[in-house]
Amino acid sequence: MSPRDLVGFAFAAVLQNRRRSALSLLGVVIGVVAVLSLTAIGEGALRYVTNQFASLGSSIINVSPGKNETTGGMPHGIGGVPNDLTLRDAMVLERRIPSVRAAIPVSISTETVSFRERARRAPIVGATREFERLQRLDLAMGSFLPESEIDRGAAVVVLGHKVARELFDEANPLGNAIRIGSWRMRVIGVLQERGQQLGLDVDEVAFIPVASGMRMANKSSVSRIMLELWPRSDQDRVIERVKELLIERHDEEDFTCVSQDAVLESLSSILGILTLVVAGIASISLAVAGIGIMNVMLVSVSERRDEVGLLKALGASRRQILTIFLLEAALLSSAGGLLGLVVGTALVYVGNLTYPAVDIVAPLWAVGAVVALSLGVGIVFGVLPAWRASRLDPVAALQGN
Repeated sequence: MSPRDLVGFAFAAVLQNRRRSALSLLGVVIGVVAVLSLTAIGEGALRYVTNQFASLGSSIINVSPGKNETTGGMPHGIGGVPNDLTLRDAMVLERRIPSVRAAIPVSISTETVSFRERARRAPIVGATREFERLQRLDLAMGSFLPESEIDRGAAVVVLGHKVARELFDEANPLGNAIRIGSWRMRVIGVLQERGQQLGLDVDEVAFIPVASGMRMANKSSVSRIMLELWPRSDQDRVIERVKELLIERHDEEDFTCVSQDAVLESLSSILGILTLVVAGIASISLAVAGIGIMNVMLVSVSERRDEVGLLKALGASRRQILTIFLLEAALLSSAGGLLGLVVGTALVYVGNLTYPAVDIVAPLWAVGAVVALSLGVGIVFGVLPAWRASRLDPVAALQGN
């Protein structure tokens, strides 16, 4: 028999038992769809996080109070209490490190924001004028926080899009006085609609001068200091310099200093590992589908003993019989793989339409992996039935024994 005849036999066997073939395909389709959709979700999450960080720029170093490490004993500082991270620390870092373009102290609290009878709870972010450039915020009207002494907070506020709409509807909020807690603040600006940014809904935030935010929250320390670096600055060298200056001021390393690139690298690594783990778990369903193909092929060998006996009686070799059944198993698994790719791609498309903020896309390596796995599963699990068929005695097979 020629190779064309062998392929023809395999095709004919698949088409003759359509219901059985369809059930075998279904298992492979489910496995391929599971691997494809889960890796697409993981890739989409990775792209979402990367884009969120990219929207803030990469030349940023965050300094936060407290040391993120386990010492096994009393924490540093007198009485175990770390020193505050203060506005003075921010001013020293900006003045004494040439690579720092701006040191932006940030205070974060939550307070009730009200205008006349309307009120709502909102995150209050205390910052400086440079925060607008650092976070790439866009104004819908008015201006951002004024440039003034860092330790002198004015009674002004910039509202997020949603806060302004809920307090003022369609009216112009500029120039109106609102209350944040018991503080009276004048609205000087409103941000354009922005949405989520690193877990914070910017549209629900009210921005005020950092000194005002600290007094409002009755705090002596800031939540963090964000250092904006000049382009092409050496971040590792800046971090070392930051540590030197703050240790000199605090007499100990009671803070954590990390670059945005390092945070992004860690998150990317974690998400990449999670994607691989989830894809590995989903690929187990492909192995189950392979077992199903093997069972179907074993039944097929039992039912086609006379056919195999006749082929052998006509001169077909063991290798040709083996090839026919392996081709049949490979056809089933590869057809299921291709159908699974179509269904999986359709699901990814629907996911993108449902959640347009997340760019869900199956990575090319996942597409190649599922194609190779689906084909490999059919061949591997088809070996045993094909081997049994090739070992049949032609006389016994024709006699139905």
